Amino acid sequence: MHKVSLKTPAEIEIMKIGGAKLAWVRDQTIKQIKPGVTGLEINSLATKLIEEVGGTPSFSKVKGYKYATCININDGVVHSIPTSQKLKSGDVVSLDVGLCFNGFHTDTSISIPVGKVSAGVTNFLNVGKLAVKKAIDQVKVGNRIWDLSNAMQTTVEKAGHGVVTALTGHGIGKYLHEKPAIPCFVAQKREHTPKIVVGMVLAIEIMYALKSGEVCYKNKDGWTIVTADGKIAGLFEQTVAVTDHGPLILTQ
Repeated sequence: MHKVSLKTPAEIEIMKIGGAKLAWVRDQTIKQIKPGVTGLEINSLATKLIEEVGGTPSFSKVKGYKYATCININDGVVHSIPTSQKLKSGDVVSLDVGLCFNGFHTDTSISIPVGKVSAGVTNFLNVGKLAVKKAIDQVKVGNRIWDLSNAMQTTVEKAGHGVVTALTGHGIGKYLHEKPAIPCFVAQKREHTPKIVVGMVLAIEIMYALKSGEVCYKNKDGWTIVTADGKIAGLFEQTVAVTDHGPLILTQ
């Protein structure tokens, strides 16, 4: 992971434009997530839309990965390679997608139901949305990364679910993954985590599961990470800049 890089106002403006493009790509793509559609078809659409708005796919710049998206289904947590598996009503799909514009990356994720799901699944997904919101509320100069981590973990565990502790969110900018690491769980004492300062841009990401947050690799593809107990997972992420006036969500 590359070192912390503080962005200038001009660089944040570039990322704001790129983030708006990515948000549009995300929102248009999820409209097409429905029963009968495959992960490969979702990926093809996202790729096309990224190119239409003048960006390039961030994820395909990662060594060994050729797709614009990660399409996580049900127990899929992160990094799932798009496949020809057809979605069915009752599935939960997590779309993770990144866009590079004028040399700067932005990153976003969202979990959505396919067709009809139970009230329990709807509530589960709402917890993830709330956890990211509460973390973003802690993006204030003088706070620390611990405050974001604590907000996410507290929200998820209060609802009876488990946070994933094997993976973290990250800084972002000229590189897709920069420091600081942003765990969605408390990993160390508050004073040992980085202070939040103006110019940071953070990919704040909640990775959580219906029950246990333990994860494992699903197969030999070297990418797909799933819940160890086979229960559904959720994934929500926003790219957020730290400004003098508080958090600026770039992928909203």
